[in-house]
Amino acid sequence: MHLFIVRHGIAIERGAPKCPPDPERFLTEEGIAKTQQSARGVVALGASADLLLSSPYVRSLQTAEIFAEALGFPAPKIRKSEALLPGADPLLIFRELAREKLGATVFLFGHAPQLDDLIAYALGSQHAFTALKKTGVAQIDLTRISPPAGILVWVAPPKMLRRSGK
Repeated sequence: MHLFIVRHGIAIERGAPKCPPDPERFLTEEGIAKTQQSARGVVALGASADLLLSSPYVRSLQTAEIFAEALGFPAPKIRKSEALLPGADPLLIFRELAREKLGATVFLFGHAPQLDDLIAYALGSQHAFTALKKTGVAQIDLTRISPPAGILVWVAPPKMLRRSGK
């Protein structure tokens, strides 16, 4: 399984005057533009998708929708997963992924630091060694889903992806 792990784009700041509750925080105009550029960068690297799974939080869903458009993936087919909520145990997403084909290409959209913990878990580490920035992406090729075993193919900061997408 080819697993692309994507941190959501730039969202409205928690302290902003009109900031909604955390699950409803949305991408800013800048966040939308930068997410579109990062998504184009991932596509320029040759990515495609069989499945998109997103945290149900608005900012993650918006990020997934932007990537879906760039990937030519039908946005209504994006699946929400509570296993991608902040603080969720990484084991939960791999239980969910165990129902998919090992050869599938799957995009996961969520939050820091949970995604960094997920990357570590997929690679057999008990400690996170990545720090995805907003719209940063990591690719892991899983050789086994449960328990996960994989190879970190690459980690790309958003600035690099945005340059690739121009």
